[in-house]
Parts: sequence; structure tokens; C-alpha cells
Amino acid sequence: MTNFIIPAFLLLVLVLVLLLRPFIFPGKTHSTSRRQMNVSIYREELDKLEAERQSGLMDEQSYDLTHAELRQRLFQDTNEEDDKSFSKSPKITIIGILIFVLTLSSGLYFVLGDATRVAQKNAEQPVTQEAVEKMVTEFAAKMEHDPQNLQGWVMLARSYRILGRNQEAEKAYTRAGDFVKSDPQLLADYADVIATNTNGDFSGKPTQLINQALKLDPNNLLALWLSGSASFSAQNYKVAVQTWEKLSALLPPQSDESRAIQASIAQAREKGHLPPSTPAVVSAKSVSGIVEVSADLQSKIKPGDILMVIARKPGERMPVAVLKTDLTKLPMSFVLNDALAMNPQVLISQLSEVSVEVRISKTGMAKAEKGDLVSKPQIVAVGASKVRLLIDQAIQ
Repeated sequence: MTNFIIPAFLLLVLVLVLLLRPFIFPGKTHSTSRRQMNVSIYREELDKLEAERQSGLMDEQSYDLTHAELRQRLFQDTNEEDDKSFSKSPKITIIGILIFVLTLSSGLYFVLGDATRVAQKNAEQPVTQEAVEKMVTEFAAKMEHDPQNLQGWVMLARSYRILGRNQEAEKAYTRAGDFVKSDPQLLADYADVIATNTNGDFSGKPTQLINQALKLDPNNLLALWLSGSASFSAQNYKVAVQTWEKLSALLPPQSDESRAIQASIAQAREKGHLPPSTPAVVSAKSVSGIVEVSADLQSKIKPGDILMVIARKPGERMPVAVLKTDLTKLPMSFVLNDALAMNPQVLISQLSEVSVEVRISKTGMAKAEKGDLVSKPQIVAVGASKVRLLIDQAIQ
């Protein structure tokens, strides 16, 4: 507030100085008084009267009468009490202008300036972690006095979840009771909290909550993800792949979430030794095949290396699709489709042919590095399903 008042006060002082400058710094020339002006006028009248008498236009009697009248009027008009110069009262004028300007500026400020909002804005302080913790604690105390407010318990559970206090969040979800049971998203959230508290163990209540959520909404994204995660944890990789593929179909192909799901699917297929998706389903819009390695380079492949199958538009360097996954063993099947697109505006399904190659990297960097193992690029038609990529070169 002070940062605003000081400049405003200085600006007001400047305006007043400019307005009152003639009174504060009077000029060197003196203003002509009203008495002096009247004397000059009557002197001219008397001169004219004398000229008329001497020219014979006026007789002596008329001259004396008119001359006397003029002298009387001159005396009245130059009375000392009436001889007040307007420039001789600057104090009253200055005080009047000050009062007027101050009153006007203050009124406009409080009517149009919203001083309260300025003060409130300057009084605002960033919300700290301690302040949030205090608000949540106060809300929890309020809920203890209103235990039948089921929606309030859900709000409290989500607040605890944001703060990372998952134990309290689980208890709050339990207190929400029937309010949670009818909402698939809340059921999935509740299951996620319990699984987090049990270090990723989905057995028992988390699985029951997930199944209940999917019964209410088979396409609930969080419930599908948790269901696939539960199957993956139970080493039921086939069911995990099926669940995550359903989830992947509900996500935008170019999104980060879709790519993350594709990576999880690839990991589940690898661990479960499962074949890739049936080429017949995606052959019209994808490229699929198998990756092999030459016998003299097999010793250079180590567990944990990263395999990247890359498709480009012929003659261009920017990939249109990239499959990136941890490498365990070769030969390995692959599928390149729109879900692996690098640019949503350039999809593999929009092209008639692509240049395909494979690279095995220790770091997974986009740029090829010394020691990476690569295959020769092949130009194949989009829709090809029996592409064979042979890793037979090492970058020196």
C-alpha cells in the first residue's frame, strides 16, 4: 500500500505546484488596480468635455453641470474601500484550490480506485506448505464434528493424497462409505491409495475396488491401469497386456500417456514371452516384422541394452515412429504404428512407404553413438508384416 501512496502523493504535489505557480511565484510586473483604470477613463471624459467647451459646442452652464457630475462619479468609483486588487488575496485562492483538488482526488480514488483491493493484494502472502497443512488439519477437525458429511470425507482424503499422507487418505476414504461405492473414479482412487500403502500389493481389497469400478465404468482409465498393474504384479502378463491394450485404445495415439502404456505393454510381452499383436489387425496401417542380430555381434549385446526400431519418411531424418524398449533377447518381434508417432501431424498410416532400421544403444540417446549396433535401413511399404531387420554393424 505504501508503494502506491508515496508516488500518488508526489504526483498530487506536482499538480498543485503547477496550478498554484502564479500565486506562489508572482511575476515582477504589477497588476493594474481598478482605481487606476477608473481615473484614466474619467480623465479622458474630462478632456473631451473641455474640448467641446472651447470649440463652442457646449455653453458654460452645461459645462459646469457636466463637469461637476463627472467629478462626483469619479469620487464614488475611486473610493478607497472599493479599490481592492484581485491579485492582493492569494492566500484565499490557494486554500480554495487546495481544498478542491484534495477533495476531488480523494473522492475519485475511493470511488474508482478500489483502495481496499489494492491493500488486500499487497497483504496477500504466498501459501506455504505449513499453511496448507494447517488448513487440512482444521478441516479434519471440522469433519470429526460432522461425521455424516460423506462428501467432506472424500475431499479430506484427496487433500491428504496431495500432501502425500496416504495412511490418513485411506482412513478418510473408509469414512466416506457409500459415497465412494457409487463412483468408479473414487473407487479407483481408493484402490490406488491402499496399493500404495501396501507397497504395490493389489491382493484383497484393492482388487475388489478395481473390479467394482470397472463394473460401473468399463472404460475408467485409472481402473484399467490399476487392473493391468495388478495382473502384471501377479505375473499374469497376458491379462496385463490385454487390459493395457484396451486402455491404450482409449488414449490419443500421440500422447505421452499412450507411449508410456505402449512401453508397459512391450515390457509385459517381453516378460511373458508373448508375441506382438496380430499383424492382420494393424497391417494396413503399420509395419511389423522381426529383429535379428548377426553371429559376430551377439557377444556385444548385454542385458539392459535399449533397442530402438525407427521408421522414417524416405529421404528425411525426422522419425515418424519409434519403438523403444529394453532388450532381453533376440530375435524379437516388433510393430510400428500410429501409437508410436513422434509427430501427430505425420503418422505412419498416412505414408505409402517408410525407411526402417534398428539400433541397439547402451544409453537410449536419440543420436547414434560410438559402440551402438545398427542394421542397414530398408525401404518397405506401409502394411508390410514380414520385415526382417538384421543388426550387423557397429558404429566406430
